[in-house]
Amino acid sequence: MFNGKTKSEGFELGAEKPASTSASLIGAGTTMKGDITSSGDLRIDGTLVGNIHCTAKVVIGANGDVQGDISGQTADIMGKVSGTIKVKDLLQLKGGSVVNGNIEAAKLQIEPTANFNGGCHMTGSTPAQGAAHSKPAPDVKKEFKHADSAIAPA
Repeated sequence: MFNGKTKSEGFELGAEKPASTSASLIGAGTTMKGDITSSGDLRIDGTLVGNIHCTAKVVIGANGDVQGDISGQTADIMGKVSGTIKVKDLLQLKGGSVVNGNIEAAKLQIEPTANFNGGCHMTGSTPAQGAAHSKPAPDVKKEFKHADSAIAPA
């Protein structure tokens, strides 16, 4: 009848679940005050007054409202953020999102109906130590075409 293994909520006791598959959720209708630190994915559909420090993906749902700074590996913003967003890889500002604050990301995607008010700093996704400042930028000449005229930079 029993196989000697104890299970609780579908997981074996004593077996560690990898941090990369764990996710946390602040549901709609929930308001939290304080900072959140997470090594797994994090989704905010409620209100958070505080900062988020995450080593994985951060998602702010359409009804989500964060009043504080966000740092993470990647982020999808569909709701409202008032604060600085720092992402090591891709930051997506989805349609209907409102961001009031500075952003820093390696890659940035902004949909046409997103509202962003602040400064933007693009970084390398994983720069080698000192590599960003050790080599001068190459002299690249490009030709830009607009309608019937060609514009070449000086």
